[in-house]
This record gives sequence, C-alpha cells and structure tokens, in this order.
Amino acid sequence: MQYFEGSAITHICLHRVGNQVESEFLTLSKKELALTPEVKELLVKYFLTPFKSEEYFQFTSEGHISNNEVWKSVCAIFDKPEQTLAQSKLLAQHLYNQSSHPNIKGGDFFVVYFKEGLLNGDTVDAVGLFKSENKEPFLKVSPIEDNFEVDSEKGINISKLDKGCMIYNIDRENGFVISIVDGKGKSAEARYWTDAFLKVEQRKDQYFNTESTMTLYKSYVIEHLPEEYNVTKADQADLLNRSLNFFKEKQHFDQETFNNEVLFHQEYIESFNRYKQHYEAEKAISIEDSFSISPAAVKRQQRHYKSVIKLDKNFHIYIHGDRSKIEHGEDEKGRFYKLYFNNEE
Repeated sequence: MQYFEGSAITHICLHRVGNQVESEFLTLSKKELALTPEVKELLVKYFLTPFKSEEYFQFTSEGHISNNEVWKSVCAIFDKPEQTLAQSKLLAQHLYNQSSHPNIKGGDFFVVYFKEGLLNGDTVDAVGLFKSENKEPFLKVSPIEDNFEVDSEKGINISKLDKGCMIYNIDRENGFVISIVDGKGKSAEARYWTDAFLKVEQRKDQYFNTESTMTLYKSYVIEHLPEEYNVTKADQADLLNRSLNFFKEKQHFDQETFNNEVLFHQEYIESFNRYKQHYEAEKAISIEDSFSISPAAVKRQQRHYKSVIKLDKNFHIYIHGDRSKIEHGEDEKGRFYKLYFNNEE
C-alpha cells in the first residue's frame, strides 16, 4: 500500500494543456506554484485520495527504456529535484503532442515532487502527474455591507481526479513502480493517457499473477469446461467456490497443489493445463506457476466469482459450498434441481 498524505511536497508546477484538434494552446508556466499551507493540504487530498488500488504498472518502450519520454523526464527529476520545472515543461509538451483525439479535453496539468512517502512500508520519493479536465460550477457567497452577494463560478472539484499517476523511485532500470488513476476507464479517447502519453504496462508481480490466474481459471470453468465435459452449472459453481476458497485461505499459490485440491480429476487437470497454454499464447502473457497470493487481487476478483444458477426468469440459486446438497435431474415435468438443507431462515 502507498501512503503519501504525510509526505512533503517540495516542488509543484502547473501548465495548461489544450487539445490540438480544437486549436487549443499549450500554456507553460515560467515558475513553480507558491501555495499556502491550506491550499497545499487541499491539493494533497485531491491528488492522493483516488490511489487505493495495489495494481502497479511500469514504463515500457520499443527498444531501450530510455526511449520513453516520461521515463527520461522522471529520471531527471529524481536525480535533481530542482529540475522539476524544466522537466515539467517537457512533460506538458509531450502530453500536448498526444492530445490529438477530438474527444480529449484540455485541462490543467500538475507535476509534483513528493518527498519521503511510504510504499509497502518502505520510505520512497515519488513524482506525481495529474490532469484536471472538468470544471464544475460552484456558488461564491460574499458579504456586501448589510447584505450578501452570490456569484456563480467554475472550478476544480477536489473529490474527482480525472487522470493521475504516481511514479515511485523504485526499480528505475525496469520502468519504475507506478500507480495509475484514469476516470475515463478504457474508452478509446482515454487510452491516450496510459498508452500514448505514459506508455505503461502492468507489472508482472504477485497482484498480476493472482488476478491473471483467477481470471484464467474462471474462463476455463465457465467457457471451456462445459464444451469438453458434461458438467452442470452446479459443478461449475462448486469448482469456482473451491478455487475462491483456495485463494482466500492460502498465502502462496502452487499450480500442482491447486490442481490436486481444486480440480481433483486427472482429466480436468490435463485439460486445464492445455487451456492455460492456449490462453497465454492468445493473450501474449506468461502466468507463473508459483507465486505469493495478493489479498487485494483476490478481493477484487471475488466480485466476479459469483456462483449463481439462473433458471429461466423464475429462480436464482446461489451456491456457497457443499456440492453434495444439490442434485440435478429430469422427469416428466422437466429439468430440476433438488436441494437439501438443515435449517431454514
């Protein structure tokens, strides 16, 4: 986990980055921002509150990592923090060059140097890049003699960061460790922040391996297993439940142990191994067979591991365990499930 709310902001720069297609301009500041303690506290909240995920990224590039423009500027800032203003101008220009999609909004671009925050318990400096694209209306109430005056203005909502990344000064040669926020998600015009500007990829760490393995296994059980074997929805639900319990109860993943405790049957194990090879080739990824399990990734994936049997539009059966208490069959009235239980609430 990252904790930078208690760190010191030693440098902060602000530039205005418009959209080239809309004939908007790039406006560069000539000096760093001078902030009161109150405003600085509000900005820290605005910048850092959205960073809650333990999913981390790293810079990438065709050829050597030094070909990545953002990586080069961030390295220069970490080497000489007093170069933050000069490098922030290069970063703003680079962002402006990527702002060529008609749906990309112009906005305020902040470059911030954080001194001595915490990342997974280690003290580390960080460079933050943040872009505010949306202005919201607010009311300003001012006393005028024996009355009041109300004006409408537009400003930044500090509860909604549009785009941001925190680059931690760790593992420089492999592209640093990076946290990312992108309020637009995975829409085409939003990908310019991660793909065109930052040029990042997910780090192949325990979070990646945990998330990827759970996604792979769910895909195998839901999409592939019924095609190869005559398994019922109840069987699928049981396999998903056993898998989820495995990840929740253990600290380390080992493929052989997982196969024996979750898949059981040799034909399922061989089938899964074949499917994994095909899956990795199709996705162009490699998932480790042994790794430490990330509780954060398990918690995120748990939302997608719902073991529900939907019967027409009449019933939903939620299965949480003990496959032996549900039977599937067919008689003259049609297909059916038979449920056994001890207590009714």
